[in-house]
This record gives sequence, C-alpha cells and structure tokens, in this order.
Amino acid sequence: MGSAKKSSSARSARIEEMRRAEKARERRARILTIAASVVVVVGLVAGGVVLVQSQSDDDGGSAASGSKDSGKFVTGADGVRKWEGELGRNHVTKAVDYPASPPVGGDHNPVWMNCNGDVYTDEINNTNAVHSLEHGAVWVTYNSSADKAAVDALAAKVKKTPYTLMSPVDGQKDPIMLSAWGHQRTVTGADDPNLDKFLEKFVQGEQTPEPGAACTNGLSK
Repeated sequence: MGSAKKSSSARSARIEEMRRAEKARERRARILTIAASVVVVVGLVAGGVVLVQSQSDDDGGSAASGSKDSGKFVTGADGVRKWEGELGRNHVTKAVDYPASPPVGGDHNPVWMNCNGDVYTDEINNTNAVHSLEHGAVWVTYNSSADKAAVDALAAKVKKTPYTLMSPVDGQKDPIMLSAWGHQRTVTGADDPNLDKFLEKFVQGEQTPEPGAACTNGLSK
C-alpha cells in the first residue's frame, strides 16, 4: 500500500514538473514572438522613413537643386553652340541650377510655358521654359542691353512662328540669344539671316526629345 502511494506521488511530481517545463517553453515562445514582431515593426518604420525621404529628394521642394548635367558647349562652323554632354529630362518641382543661361535643357518642371508664338514681357521660370525646349520650341531671349527696336521686331516675328517663345533673361551674356534643346547661338536682331536659319533647323528639329508635343495648354505667364 505504501509503495503504491509513493509511486503515485512520484508520477504526480513528474507530471507537475512537466507542466512547469511546458509553461516555461510557452513563455519563452511568447517572448521570442514579441521580440520578432518588434524587430519587424522597427524595420518597416525605418524603411518607410527612408522611402519618404527618398521621394522627397526625388520629387522636389522649394530649394534649388544642383544640376546633374555635365558637359560643355562646342561651337560649330555655323556659329551654333552645341551642348556636348548629358542633359537630364526628369520632372522636378524645385528650381534647377542650370550650367548655362539661358539653359538649353536638363531637368524641368512638369508644366511647359506656352510656346505657340508666345511673347512674355517679364522673365519666366527657366524650368518651365526648358520643358518647352523639350517639345521642340525655340526660345528667343534678350537682356537689358538689347536695342528696343530689335526686340520689337523679334517679338513680331515670334508671334508669327509656332513653337517659339520669347522673354527677357537679364543674366545672359549677349543681348539677343536663341536656344533650342542642346543648342544655342547669338544673333544681332530680326534681320540677322542666322535667325531664320536657326528657326528653320531647330523648330521641331531633329534635336527635339518629344517631337509633336503640345506648345499650348501650358503656363501663359
């Protein structure tokens, strides 16, 4: 009788020990699961922060961005300067630090300036004008040194020429300049034969990254 009681007591003790061990394993499993969940959550949060920061860097803000364009102008026998190097074509909403004034290409605003013979009497945003160049427009620009009669004659010609636009650019080095995507030259005025040659070659010319794209329904001022 006493032996049976001892055996029963031993079995109970072993069962209790097994229960305690099982509970300990369950606690360890719960701890490991919680720890793993925390690691996953932290990873997702960190990844989200990096993604948001990346999108912020790519999609712009109000600060000027450094130009990623690299290269230089090479002047041909016809007097046209051609940009030898890379010209970005990304859409950005921030200002761009272009390597030339006026710029002849590069990253630009998603909205173009109207360029269906549009004449602007005030300076326009470079990033919008560059988008017009991407559509095959020629941008006629002048600074404060340009003769008023020459400016008026140029304006009259631009108004009759689709895929052109005109505006003042005080920062340019020459009084009157013509710019197309990747190309630029100086002219003396509306009666300069090089003006017609440039328009004929570069209005919707072979250099156009997006031939046939609109020059209307963009910005008008």
